[in-house]
Amino acid sequence: MTSPVGGVSLPSFPTVGGVAGLGAAAGVADVAGTAAAAPAAGSGEGFAAALTGALDQLGSLQSAKDALAVQGTTGDLRDVHDYMIAAQEASVATEVVVTLKNKAVEAFTEIMRMPI
Repeated sequence: MTSPVGGVSLPSFPTVGGVAGLGAAAGVADVAGTAAAAPAAGSGEGFAAALTGALDQLGSLQSAKDALAVQGTTGDLRDVHDYMIAAQEASVATEVVVTLKNKAVEAFTEIMRMPI
């Protein structure tokens, strides 16, 4: 799902508790009440697929922000609010993905410390 902002289509980014991107990784309902796409248990595509999807969406958000920045620089941007919203969405999504990565590394490190 995309929403047009300033002539640029921004991807819809599921949210949980107001934090963008966590809904897709956690497989829980987004703000609108529809369930985020989550692979079925046992399908072999759990966390890796969710993380790949989150990274793809992050790339889309960054691209949309960059396109709006170019429009602002060339004077084609009609409303600066569109750029500010896209920039904030990209910033929050980046923070969420980095936090998820850090927690995954922390969990892996903790598992490696467990005695056999």
